[in-house]
Amino acid sequence: MGATAMSAALLAGLVGTGAVGAAHAAPAREPLRQAVRALVTTGVAGAQVRVHDRAGGWAGTAGVRELGRSDQPSATGRFRAGSTTKAFVATVVLQLVGEGRVRLDEPVARHLPRYGLDRRITVRMLLQHTSGLFNYTGDPRPDGTIETGIPAFGRQWADDRFRTYRADDLIRFSLARPALFAPGAKHSYSNTNYLLAGRLIEELTGTSYATQVERRIIRFLRLRDTSLPGTHAGIPGRHAHGYHGYRVDGRLKTVDVTRQNPSWAWAAGEIISTTEDLDRFLGALLGGRLLPAHLLAEMRATRPASGNDGYGLGLAVREFAPGCFGIGHTGGVQGFTTYMYSSLDGAKRIVMSENHGVYEFVDPVANQKIQSAEHEVVATALCG
Repeated sequence: MGATAMSAALLAGLVGTGAVGAAHAAPAREPLRQAVRALVTTGVAGAQVRVHDRAGGWAGTAGVRELGRSDQPSATGRFRAGSTTKAFVATVVLQLVGEGRVRLDEPVARHLPRYGLDRRITVRMLLQHTSGLFNYTGDPRPDGTIETGIPAFGRQWADDRFRTYRADDLIRFSLARPALFAPGAKHSYSNTNYLLAGRLIEELTGTSYATQVERRIIRFLRLRDTSLPGTHAGIPGRHAHGYHGYRVDGRLKTVDVTRQNPSWAWAAGEIISTTEDLDRFLGALLGGRLLPAHLLAEMRATRPASGNDGYGLGLAVREFAPGCFGIGHTGGVQGFTTYMYSSLDGAKRIVMSENHGVYEFVDPVANQKIQSAEHEVVATALCG
């Protein structure tokens, strides 16, 4: 497809499906449609959005499912949902707390002695990212540079994207680096915390963390299109294609990375899902179907993260526009970005998936432009 045809496809009008509610609902969605149209002009190939609010439920798509073709993404298509996995894992840990198998404020080392963890690190600190453990995918230094972890972007990652990682190797890779701060001193997002949370679930139950997530959440809520793929590279069923861009000799190279081995993310971000399933999960979680009230309150209680944002136990509170807050989680992996958020009062929800297009993955200017457009979509859905 030529550049003109591609531009026309990206700018094609948003397709709405499954609209429910009063006759005035369609005009009420126009600001949201416009926000999603704007998003797919930033370098994102396509997007699918699902919202629930007082006007009912609505789902729509924009952009393209695959570069070089004109088909729009399916509103029911599957995608890699990245770190939304953490909300599932935290829910299972809290269920185990409710069953008396572990306490939030006891040392993780009591259950996972083989790692030689600082005994001040508690279960709560893992779930809230206050352990101080180095993030195995890389951590920012005080001077703004990045202390690299395992290859997570660029040509090296793209060429090696079918490699299988073992969770224990990633944990030990992280623990070989100095801690960022004393346990509990502050917040620093680290995927290492959730690898340890996954291992904690396995130690407490004698089964894989994936088995527990499937039994306790996926089957319970009948999330038929949600899976934890392990080392399987493909996305089952209908799905959009995600791309990863990097520079080679100064030129941008764009690679289709839809197929990849997600073992590098494991309990920190391997999940595959749909907007419908993630919406059902978030509604059930915040509605009290998965946790008793006192544990849901623990999950929602946040620690300051950055700016006006906060992080609870597997749930974040983010400010998407001045005074417009949402609670949920964002997920980002090579090729895909996911937003799963509810208004603080639970009256409105949005789940959005993007399949990445033609831009450099680590370009700060491109990323800021895309993030601003993403936040506009979420703020429009949650705050009108």
